[in-house]
Amino acid sequence: MIDAGSSGSRVHVYRFNFCKKEPQLEDEVFHMLKPGLSSYKDDPAAAAHSLDELMQIAVKNVPSEFHHCTPLAVKATAGLRLLGKDISDRILSKVRSHLETSYPFPIAGDDGVAIMDGSDEGVYAWITVNYLLGKLDPAKRGTSAAVFDLGGASTQVVFEPSKEMIQGEHKYTLNYGEGDPFVLYQHSYLGFGLNEARKHIKEAIVDLWKDQWSSSSPLYHPCLPLNHSETITTTKGQGNDETTMEFQLVGTGAGAAQCRAVLEPLFRKDECQTSPCAFNGVYQPSLTDAFSQRDLFVFSFFYDLTQPLGMPKEFSVAELGSLAQRVCDGQAEQYFRHVPDASILLQKPDLCLELTYLYSLLKTGYDLPSDRIVRTAQKIKGMETGWCLGASIAMIDAQPICKA
Repeated sequence: MIDAGSSGSRVHVYRFNFCKKEPQLEDEVFHMLKPGLSSYKDDPAAAAHSLDELMQIAVKNVPSEFHHCTPLAVKATAGLRLLGKDISDRILSKVRSHLETSYPFPIAGDDGVAIMDGSDEGVYAWITVNYLLGKLDPAKRGTSAAVFDLGGASTQVVFEPSKEMIQGEHKYTLNYGEGDPFVLYQHSYLGFGLNEARKHIKEAIVDLWKDQWSSSSPLYHPCLPLNHSETITTTKGQGNDETTMEFQLVGTGAGAAQCRAVLEPLFRKDECQTSPCAFNGVYQPSLTDAFSQRDLFVFSFFYDLTQPLGMPKEFSVAELGSLAQRVCDGQAEQYFRHVPDASILLQKPDLCLELTYLYSLLKTGYDLPSDRIVRTAQKIKGMETGWCLGASIAMIDAQPICKA
């Protein structure tokens, strides 16, 4: 399984044991590289060949006698989706052609090389986590964990509510194993991944000052360190009406509260046609009422930004807010002297902005109480978290596979 994400591509080579009722995962080989396919929007052939390093790892780790019956899938996520259909189709067509002619693995069906629906991305991550936690057993119904994933271009939430939901695209019926299907709530917020959010948060100051700005003056941003300076480019309009402008941003180091004041309006909490809502006008059952006692896992950038700063694997929403506040106060180094290599992450000028966004996404966006405990992990039982394992389990049910 190749995860063609917005910030890089990753290969997962899985080995399963089929001697029991449920496939048992025995081994995983994982490797990642940068940049992602979306970085090759002007050169689809280069995009296809960028996967060669990953494919060589797959060829090496799958026994040659199983090459012909080991299905291969490439699932692209929000980064490629943002390029638009024409560009993404050209890239994926080149990828499929290259893999079919250069490697021995059969492509997993017509949608074996495709952009994955946001709903599938979140649900596959939910399958991965709950499979590894052993919570998909029919005897353990009602104990499943919730999954919050924060990628570069989008963020997903998936959980099994304890109360009835209204009908809609958010309702996902998952048939897995024996017994009744799982009824899940899921939603993917395109444009609210960390990379996209970072861009929008910086542009928010431009929008705030658009009627008073002089081209000779910088714009001051509270989410950036004191006196940090950078230039951003914004594009407005489309086609013949498209205009591009450059702005100089200068950091004020004003702190986490001032930073939240800039970024929290991006959640558009006042837009809600069918309540209750999370953010951006999207219906979501209340996590306080419909998911109060079960585990809640946060992944990807949540892990990448908290663990290098010495945070435990379990922390409250309030503790994440405190972490953001300490970094934004400009006194971070004294707090993290005990953490090896924390200074590397602390050098990022966007760290205050990013941690404040993580906190606000949970507290303001998803309406989690301050004392709510969340868990983060890169692996569970030695296996990578994320959607790839869940997608591979689904692929097992749909494709002919090797069974020794």
